Amino acid sequence: MIIASHAYARAGLVGNPSDGYFGKTIAFIIRNFGATVKLWESPHFEILPTHGDLARFDSVNGFLKDQRLHGYYGGMRLVKAAIKRFHDYCHEREIELADRSYTVSFETDIPRLVGLAGSSAIVVAMIRALMKFHDVQVSNEALPSLAWSVEKDELRINCGPQDRVIQTYEGIVYMDFDRKLMEARGYGMYEPLRPQKLPPLYVAYDPARDQISDIPHRNLRELFNRGDAAVSAAIQRFRDLTDRGREALIAGDVDALGRIIDQNFDLRRSIMNIAPEDLRMVEIARATGASAGFAGGGGAVCGLYRDGRHYQQLVDAFASLRCNVVRPIIFDSH
Repeated sequence: MIIASHAYARAGLVGNPSDGYFGKTIAFIIRNFGATVKLWESPHFEILPTHGDLARFDSVNGFLKDQRLHGYYGGMRLVKAAIKRFHDYCHEREIELADRSYTVSFETDIPRLVGLAGSSAIVVAMIRALMKFHDVQVSNEALPSLAWSVEKDELRINCGPQDRVIQTYEGIVYMDFDRKLMEARGYGMYEPLRPQKLPPLYVAYDPARDQISDIPHRNLRELFNRGDAAVSAAIQRFRDLTDRGREALIAGDVDALGRIIDQNFDLRRSIMNIAPEDLRMVEIARATGASAGFAGGGGAVCGLYRDGRHYQQLVDAFASLRCNVVRPIIFDSH
């Protein structure tokens, strides 16, 4: 029997990038793109490589083209680290796993290196497959922290927990990563939101981007760890904006939510360097009258538009930057 597990792309709506700094965020899932892990019992343990993990090319130029498109990071290391951390998790809790070998394959169509959580989607899907294979239950509260530890602790990647929370719960989720909660129990307070009417959301991304998502966080982490006053004040401001965003979302106040998204990006810009190409994406969206902020670490933006005509204006404007635009599918229609 083949086990198939999935996890989807995500966008941070409000609060980015405070999730890694005991802040608050609201994020939504993007079911338009996802990662799939397939696992089946086999005589030997094997992880099948995907295109990004291949080391054989027709030519050096072929390799160089692949590197420009996909960077240096394939999914193999994520799968290996997820398997290792899952076994650690079970060992620490004295959960005995049967000595059964299996083969793993994985694929993803989440745009790479644009901050839509493609890496964490592979990790979450892998852990879900292992849970099914070994018949081990990991709660919704614990799964994001387990998945977060794969990248944060095992692979030493600078990242926050938000991605794994939204990929676990899906839909739209309000998250409070209060320091006392995180340090006492290892997870925050997560509240799924189901507004009566979804706001008109868009996501735009640059398919040619090649920035590793942890790079923008490195300087911010250093400042936060030093207790920088401006960064500490900004984190509190992100928490306040997230609370206001939750109220606007539940009340269906699209205008207020749009202003909060803009304010969130402006606050981010005050404490972090913004790449010129990312700033251009925000500016071109705002020039049409749309709200815009980062969906993640850079390379993708999200916000609100007014109506169908306005959405087409966004598509045309982003086409001038060779960027793609989608209306996110957030909730399963079934």
